[in-house]
Amino acid sequence: MLIQRFAKLFFGCLAAVTSGMMYAVYLSTYHERKFWFSSRQELEREITFQGDSAIYYSFYKELLKAPSFERGVYELTHNNKTVSLKTINAVQQMTLYPELIASVLYQASGSEEVIEPVYFYIGIVFGLQGIYVTALFVTSWVMSGTWLAGMLTVAWFIINRTDTTRIDYSIPSRENWALPYFACQVAALTGYLKKTLNCSAEKFCYLLVSASTYTFMMMWEYSHYLLFVQAVSLFLLDSFALAQTEKVHEVYKIYLFSLFLGYLLQFENSALLVSPLLSLIAALMLSKCLQMNMKKGTFMSRLLKIMYIYLVLTITVTLNFLLKMFVPHKENEHLLKFIEVKLGLNTTKNFTMNWLLCQESLQAPSQDFFLRLTQSSLLPFYILVLIICLFSVTQVIFRRICGEPLKETVKLEDGRIGERPEIVYHVIHTILLGCLAMCLEGMKYLWTPYVCMLAAFGVCSPELWMTLFKWLRLKAVTVHNPFLLTFPTIIGFSLWKEFFPRIMSELSELQEFYDPDTVELMTWIKRQAPVAAVFAGSPQLMGVIKLCTGWMVSSLPLYNDDDLLKRNENIYQIYSKRSAEDIYKILTSYKANFLVIEDSICNEVGPVRGCRVKDLLDIANGHVVCEEGDSYADSKYGRFCHEIKMNYSPYVNYFTRVYWNRSYFVYKINTVISFQS
Repeated sequence: MLIQRFAKLFFGCLAAVTSGMMYAVYLSTYHERKFWFSSRQELEREITFQGDSAIYYSFYKELLKAPSFERGVYELTHNNKTVSLKTINAVQQMTLYPELIASVLYQASGSEEVIEPVYFYIGIVFGLQGIYVTALFVTSWVMSGTWLAGMLTVAWFIINRTDTTRIDYSIPSRENWALPYFACQVAALTGYLKKTLNCSAEKFCYLLVSASTYTFMMMWEYSHYLLFVQAVSLFLLDSFALAQTEKVHEVYKIYLFSLFLGYLLQFENSALLVSPLLSLIAALMLSKCLQMNMKKGTFMSRLLKIMYIYLVLTITVTLNFLLKMFVPHKENEHLLKFIEVKLGLNTTKNFTMNWLLCQESLQAPSQDFFLRLTQSSLLPFYILVLIICLFSVTQVIFRRICGEPLKETVKLEDGRIGERPEIVYHVIHTILLGCLAMCLEGMKYLWTPYVCMLAAFGVCSPELWMTLFKWLRLKAVTVHNPFLLTFPTIIGFSLWKEFFPRIMSELSELQEFYDPDTVELMTWIKRQAPVAAVFAGSPQLMGVIKLCTGWMVSSLPLYNDDDLLKRNENIYQIYSKRSAEDIYKILTSYKANFLVIEDSICNEVGPVRGCRVKDLLDIANGHVVCEEGDSYADSKYGRFCHEIKMNYSPYVNYFTRVYWNRSYFVYKINTVISFQS
């Protein structure tokens, strides 16, 4: 038995590590095939980083160029060379801890002579994705007891890669750095919640939960919201006495410690003080004594459970309201306004809010999303597993309300999958994440990986099938039935046969990403523009200009700062129907010297007419009048981005064209001008 258990553990760990490594290699190979990194010049490589990804990587470059690490950190925390007329703490505002770690590792490991900085950077991210997959593998393995579940989890994760990760679109994004740590935390938490766990394993899981929770919080500015969802899951788990209260409260203490440490090391980040996570943990701590008194099995205690839940929620909302009243904060106010408009509680003509509402990631998921999950057989199995677990959990809760205690050890023959706390936690967690994913498509990247994990666990779990067989009164079925082993094997082989050729064809297909117009624009800026010049244009393009040239810009593609959001809206006025004088005043107020007009935005033909940048600007500026379903233009000026290309007065008095190609028009903003009409 000892040899058998050791062999099972050895081969399971080997399969988990191999799966993670192979996935990292797969991502690296696919990235090379898509962008041809090895055959590109540095400028062409950097152009592949778009939007906020370009900003993150640009600060990584600055850290490597600094004379010392300490000097580089100081320049980032007192940065006045990125955005004109603005000194920012880039480390705090943009959560640059991943770049700090990457630069330290690159220099400390002596990799300067071995590998280029960009390969080292993306290599770390791909490696973290491998850890992500390994953590999901281990979670499913711990829950089901067989590493076949882990293999099936990885297979579904890769097959549905379009819906499980954003690594293809933005490598440096914060969630690509943070979510692997959250997956490790979930894996450790799964083991920690198990009833049958020896003391050493419990301590190891506790330490891993602590380390990964804090690291996750440092890597992503929105991490405390995801931890809040997890805390709600644990709260519900504990409220119905389905887990050991001591363990759940130890996790609460980990949250509290991580928030406190994060607040200190993130330059006294006020967003953590007003986070719903802190309010919930404080409410739970205040209600702890009341909860302990109610878990004595009396009728009154069972009757007061609902009142306890209501009490915790009331204290949470009240504390959060009070904290926001007394703690100065500006973080994420736009997020609350967005939620109001998204839920239909308010309407607005504000450009930023409407622009966010038009983003695909903030729309409800499309039918294609569900179709893809169904074609890979993931969604049907997930729904089946979820229904069985929910029914079993409902039975357990009903027994608890009736006063029946939980069994200390649940045998396989009992068919009570709902009495395992780690299973109940994952059921609640995926339901909560699923509700968010049904509202916002971008949330699918948080939900779908755990759908893969839960579905694979259910398919490979003898306890789940025994629960179903017991309901169906199939007494002839025993735990030794080959069905419990052959069924997941058949699913695995069918997925291999159908999807493996597609995955290999992705790697063999030669793709090419090349943007000659952007390359020419960046080359011109580096050769012709003064070093002290400030560029104005769309925030996405400004991120690329900052990365590729190092020149100062007037705005950034970041949406967690009210001042930057206002800047972005003002700079976007170059695509509105406003006068040359108005645009000139806006640009000079930010000390801009050059203006870049993008033809793709000026002549945008979007699938949704009301979501084009110029349409949103017309609505915000009141330049569109809607009567009986028809829209009419209401502005005495033409669209600025069109009119400036005509080279007639008064536009030539304010702006001088100095460069153009098929996609971009660059204008020098004149310093001396007469505002005579």
